[in-house]
Amino acid sequence: SGINAEYGSSGINAEYGYEAFEGYDSIENPLALKGLKYMLLCKIMLGSPEEVQSLLTGKMGLKYSGRGIDAMQAIADAGKKRDIAIFNSTISQYEEELQKDSVIESHLKALYDTLLEKNLVRIIEPYSRVQLKHVAETIALPYEVVERKLSQIILDKKFSGILDQRSGVLIVFDASQDDQTYTYALETISHMGKVVDALFKKAQKLS
Repeated sequence: SGINAEYGSSGINAEYGYEAFEGYDSIENPLALKGLKYMLLCKIMLGSPEEVQSLLTGKMGLKYSGRGIDAMQAIADAGKKRDIAIFNSTISQYEEELQKDSVIESHLKALYDTLLEKNLVRIIEPYSRVQLKHVAETIALPYEVVERKLSQIILDKKFSGILDQRSGVLIVFDASQDDQTYTYALETISHMGKVVDALFKKAQKLS
């Protein structure tokens, strides 16, 4: 399609994505819709899902409205709310639009992983000690999945704590500390800030 997808080592190049969209849009090429979807995915992956709606409030949103854009808006909503249940239901509801595109599918897998981390952190934030069984029931995922992911979060130093697998208890260190997952995400996307701002300003011209 000529639309490149890069984001860090595996994500989206926002600037190139916009240029591809603008080029296809100017000649009424159907690939413009794909370019727009990649732009929206870029916003979501860079931790700015709330800006998706802003990009779609003008002529651009009206011109390309449909299930493809509805799917990206629903994914953005899940990202904004850090809600993995909404994310999973959206994947099921818009399977054709989201899973038949290899670029979108691969990035949604990464987004799912990030949402899972954030959702787990949100659940355990109020506690100094919490039963893994309670966490698994709250997030509605298998105990083993939760245990494995929490172990990974701790090993990756995205959250401070100790997982006592024998007793099935997570011991949380210093609840006043910053959300390590959020801090990690900020570090990952900070170098993309200027590019994303430029993308937003250019997109506004289409409104």
